[in-house]
Amino acid sequence: MSLSGPNRNPADCEPTYDEIQQIQLDRLQRVRNELKKRDYAACVLFDPTHMRYATGSRNMQVYSARNPARYAFIPAEGPVVIFEFGGCLHLAESLNTVNEVRPAKAISYYFCDSFLNNVTADWAAEIDELVRQCGGGKRIAIESATSAAAFELQRLGYQVFDAQEPLERARCIKVPNELKMIRASLRATETGVRLMESKLVPGISENELWSHLHQHVIATDGDYVETRLLSSGPRTNPWFQECSTRPIEAGDLVALDTDVVGRFGYYADFSRTFLCGDQAATAKQQELYKLAYEQVQTNVEMLKAGRSFKEYAEMAWKIPEHYKNNRYFALAHGVGMTGEYPYVVHREDIDALGYDDVFEAGMTICVESYIGHDDGGEGVKLEEQIYIHEHGIELLSDYPFDPRLLPR
Repeated sequence: MSLSGPNRNPADCEPTYDEIQQIQLDRLQRVRNELKKRDYAACVLFDPTHMRYATGSRNMQVYSARNPARYAFIPAEGPVVIFEFGGCLHLAESLNTVNEVRPAKAISYYFCDSFLNNVTADWAAEIDELVRQCGGGKRIAIESATSAAAFELQRLGYQVFDAQEPLERARCIKVPNELKMIRASLRATETGVRLMESKLVPGISENELWSHLHQHVIATDGDYVETRLLSSGPRTNPWFQECSTRPIEAGDLVALDTDVVGRFGYYADFSRTFLCGDQAATAKQQELYKLAYEQVQTNVEMLKAGRSFKEYAEMAWKIPEHYKNNRYFALAHGVGMTGEYPYVVHREDIDALGYDDVFEAGMTICVESYIGHDDGGEGVKLEEQIYIHEHGIELLSDYPFDPRLLPR
């Protein structure tokens, strides 16, 4: 297995206009191919991440995630139609993946009140008309819609399936030059984390420190930070304590997970743990960091195309007994525009939570570690983002480890 370091060539970290146009077409084709594999006539996508993947459309991503007010009709064969939020149709008109833009029917009580049933029936009738125009078929996939939408399609004679499956399978293998978008998002986020780390001084609150990353994400044309995973001192154990008003103290560990939906809509997902102040790390802090570092490095090196998830879990670095209860929920997971397929669990969790498949060339994977003792104290979070190719793996994330904590 060959491990190459991060690619810092500017030409490989920024797609050209023509490359962006082709990436959009290639992603759309991957979606169509997955629909054809399942004999689906079409899918209707409400999830704004899926819409952006399939068409390149970007509009009110966070708002759209909770309001079914815009959606895309993607047939296995035939014209792609985006249904945009009122007053926003112009945003999708220039997309090379989209044949027509129509006003959306917002199938939500919030928008419709007592007219919801009628609006939903009209929505389903319009989708039915589009399917017929594309050759017909009674197998259709939708996601993130209201239950009433699915019921109305069933009333019209459709078998309704979950569109997440074909979309996850489409997204998990990256198309040519998609890595340029991923690297662009990572490079911007890494600069944001450097800015944030430079602001780490005793007395700053977790929230204020975290805000510097948010500002940089917006300034570099990213979308948002998906979580609030920055904590300090005793709040680093257990993990998943959202950032707070707590003032960070000298000598505290500060752990973070970026979870940035950044440039081009791609997830920049790596984790680091810093030491606040100018003093040396304690022996305990170095021990925690050493374990987390060993776990990440060992598990990164075991990634390769063709290896099964269960084989990977069995081969993975063994967590010491007193750290097992607080282990991170996954060994590794796919990553693209967000966290995505696959999701690989620890050997202890395979029977209850695991599924099996194989890592494939073209996947981008995040390798996780969290080390926090059962008895409390501080914890360390580390994570790297990796690309798997036919001849080995490439480290995508490019952020240094804290030298005061790093094993020597």
